[in-house]
Amino acid sequence: MRKTTRWEIAELSATAAELWREYLATPGADPGTGRWVADRFGDSAELATDLCELVLRGVKRATAPCVAEFLLAGEPIPVPGDHLVVLDGLGRARCIVRTTRVTIRRYEEVDAAFAALEGEGDGSLAWWRREHLPYYQRVLAPHGLMPTPRLPVVCEEFERVYLPADRTG
Repeated sequence: MRKTTRWEIAELSATAAELWREYLATPGADPGTGRWVADRFGDSAELATDLCELVLRGVKRATAPCVAEFLLAGEPIPVPGDHLVVLDGLGRARCIVRTTRVTIRRYEEVDAAFAALEGEGDGSLAWWRREHLPYYQRVLAPHGLMPTPRLPVVCEEFERVYLPADRTG
């Protein structure tokens, strides 16, 4: 799950911009589309830290915000080659991931393979559905919206491309 609040490059924390520059300076770095944002997964600091740790360990390789989150925030839906500087719950830049695949599916169409890629909970589809529905309710309710089984979900797969040794702990 990706929180929809994003910062413009000029407003990014120094650590996020610094981490992006470090990545670009590494041999073989691929800027992809050249588009990047700094953000955290989840809708609370605690969840953001937990999900960041899963990314750092290589367990979490996907995320599933709903399309409405992007529309409400006026943000573009990620495309392959985009990058995300992953922030923990304290806003610290911890690693960089690159989007590798994006599909839009209805909530009811998300499958077990995708749930396993998200790497959360026990990795099952049952767990994914049990936890994601309340998440979508929390992020949509302030806008007077409620999720349904037909809710369009952005199933974004990614690979971790940069993990500086001094930011893993």
